[in-house]
Order: sequence, then structure tokens, then C-alpha cells
Amino acid sequence: MTVSGERSRFILDLPDPEAALALAGEAESTLHRLESLTGASLVLRGLQLVITGRSAQLERAAAVVELVRPIWQQGQAVSSVDLQAALGALEAGRGDDHAAMGEQVLARSQTGGLLRPRTLRQKQYVDAMERHDLTFALGPAGTGKTFLAAVLAVRMLTERRVERLVLTRPAVEAGERLGFLPGDLQQKVDPYLRPLYDALHSLLGPEKTATLLEKGVIEVAPLAYMRGRTLSDAFVILDEAQNTTPAQMRMVLTRLGERSRMVVTGDITQVDLPSGQLSGLLEASEVLEGVDGVAVCRLTSSDVVRHPLVQRVVEAYARRDVAPASRHVHR
Repeated sequence: MTVSGERSRFILDLPDPEAALALAGEAESTLHRLESLTGASLVLRGLQLVITGRSAQLERAAAVVELVRPIWQQGQAVSSVDLQAALGALEAGRGDDHAAMGEQVLARSQTGGLLRPRTLRQKQYVDAMERHDLTFALGPAGTGKTFLAAVLAVRMLTERRVERLVLTRPAVEAGERLGFLPGDLQQKVDPYLRPLYDALHSLLGPEKTATLLEKGVIEVAPLAYMRGRTLSDAFVILDEAQNTTPAQMRMVLTRLGERSRMVVTGDITQVDLPSGQLSGLLEASEVLEGVDGVAVCRLTSSDVVRHPLVQRVVEAYARRDVAPASRHVHR
């Protein structure tokens, strides 16, 4: 590091062009984002990253670059989410935990991307699924609840730790009932289960997903079809569980058989049940928290890994939801 007046300069040598491109981003957009977050100046000169700024700014920027090293060093693009998560870990004094998280690769997507938890709460969620037979994940849209569960489920299937995957969710959106939708059972169910199919396609590819569905290794069905069954040697994902009633939740939780585990995901701020109906997810997460073998993970807007705007949307609605009722009274 060199010092000139009140400003300092730090030069980081990058291993290859792929790492440099992954760190800089398209049109150096990632470097510009890091500049706005830290106040430092970042310039890529060949395979050298030059960081300049006041001492505190430089140290902050250099620390973030180091925390996301496991991503760019493997030629994987660094996103705004990755930068924000690393910066948040630094501010919370948990830089070492974040560094360890960067080494936790869960799988590789069909497009070659390395799939890993991207925030510390996501890492805690993944660790909970590994260690517990029943895991609840509550959080807003975009926090990776369903996708990370699908990643772990596919990995356990590949490692033969389970024999099948069972993916289910209640079909209550938009007030529609299955009996009134056109087509056979599969056609009726597909619109409700599309997010689960999307996750499987990104992990396995459409052809392999279709083959495993035909063989019954992967089963995708509405919640109503779980009644009366015992799900053994299976990884079960109950998605959109905020739309279950307490009776439905109790029914599906008692389906768990030997050598199986279950992950229940949902967003308690997006309940589509009739007004006044208690969400089975809310009740179960409160009743079962602290029970041996059960984990309850709560993700927040800071764990949103979609477009950065999604995080701001979630936060805006959260502020509205906690605002005094008087704000909404028209005189």
C-alpha cells in the first residue's frame, strides 16, 4: 500500500483475465457499485486492481473485494447482492464467517454457475437443513427459501442420501380451485408448482427432470394429495406454506417417515387464506420452535438475492405494514 497526502493506494494482482472480468462486471459495473458503497475509487488496469481513497475507504473496499474472492477467483460474476452481503458482514463484525461461507459450494447449475449461500442467514438456513429433519424457512420473496431447499434436495438425491424428492404446495392462489381448472390433474397442478419446476430445471435440466418425474423419483403434487401417505426415504419440500390451514399443516408434518427430512417454506406477509383464517405456517413455526430435531430460520429483506429493487420493494411494504393504522384513515 502506498500513501500520498491524505489518500492511499492499494494494488491487487488478479490471477487471470477471467477473474478480472468476473470482479469488474460488464462495463465495470461491479466496480462502480463498490465505489458507491465504499467511497473509494477502483480502476482495473490489465490484471491489476488499483484502489485509491482515504484510509478507511480503501480498507473497506479492499476488505469487500477479499471477501468475495471465492467468487471472482473462479471466474464467477460478482453481483450487487454479493457486495452488499459482504459489506453487511463487515459492518456486523462477521467478516470471518462470511469468508468461510464463500467456500461452501452446494452444487453447479446447468449453466455452469457455482451455487452457494450468498448471505449469512442463507448459510444458517443451509446448515439447518443439513442438521435437522424438519426445517421451517420464513421470509420475503427473493430470499432463496425454495431454491436453496431444492439445491440441497437434489444434492442429497444425487448422493443417494434419499431415494426421492416430494415437492408440494397448497393450491389456493387467486381463489381458484383445482376442480374448476381445465385439463387433467397434471395440467391443473402445473401452474401452482411452476416455481418448483423452475428450480429443478436450473439444477438438473429439463430433460433429466422430466425423466425423473416419469420414473417417480421426483413427485410434484398439490398438498391435498399428501393425506393418508407416509413419506419415507424422501426429501419433502412444502412451498408457499403460509397458505396452509393449521389442519393441513399438521396433516403434512405427520406424513414424515423414516430416513426422511422436510423443509417448509413461506412468507407470512403474503397469506392468501380467507380473512381471519390462521396460517398453519405461522402456528407451526411458533409451536415447534425449540423442539428437538426442528429448526426455524427467519430470513429478512437483507437476504433478498433477486434484482436489488426487490429488496427495496420488500422494505417499503414492511414499513407500510408497521405504520400506525391512523395513517390509512381518510377524514
